[in-house]
Amino acid sequence: MFKQYELPYAYDALEPSIDALTVETHYGKHHVTYMNNFNDAAEKAGVADQDAEVLLASLDQIEDEALRKALRNNGGGYYNHNLYFSTISPDGGGEPEGTLGEAIKAEFGSFEALKEKLTALATGQFGSGWAWLSVNKDGKLMASSSPNQDNPISEGTGYVPIVAIDVWEHAYYLKYKNLRGDYIKQLFEIIDWKAVTAIYERVING
Repeated sequence: MFKQYELPYAYDALEPSIDALTVETHYGKHHVTYMNNFNDAAEKAGVADQDAEVLLASLDQIEDEALRKALRNNGGGYYNHNLYFSTISPDGGGEPEGTLGEAIKAEFGSFEALKEKLTALATGQFGSGWAWLSVNKDGKLMASSSPNQDNPISEGTGYVPIVAIDVWEHAYYLKYKNLRGDYIKQLFEIIDWKAVTAIYERVING
């Protein structure tokens, strides 16, 4: 059974970047629904024992089209939100250090350049979707965006996301209304770069 990431902080702990009602609704309703639907679809497809990353990377092996679509949408929603909530924190912000910090400078020129690129991808994503910072097993970084609940894994890129910027309206509309850019700016104030670095190192170290 796929389990929801358990928040180590209270719903109001991310204020003023994200308000308590948004976290409660986003985590306690949207994320839970994706998890439940993913578990249901995975059970029906006989793949409930697989790792979520492995399953999302091999969706073409699901013969039933309806189940494949349900797994892509709800599995993506489950996985994406687990990453999102596990990499933001009231103790976040600042810049990544160490190996990840150096990799960002090597790939993008500077951390500020990466922020600008991710911001452009997130604000430019038409409709619902995500912006990502991802890494492959060789340590190469990639900034990208995806519609709906897709991600670099389900898109077959060979990259694993390490930063998730949720630009579905439910992620920000209660506080920011149509000002998506303001939400994205504030999100960088709570990204937990230690948590991001831990995922980065897991991917590159196998």
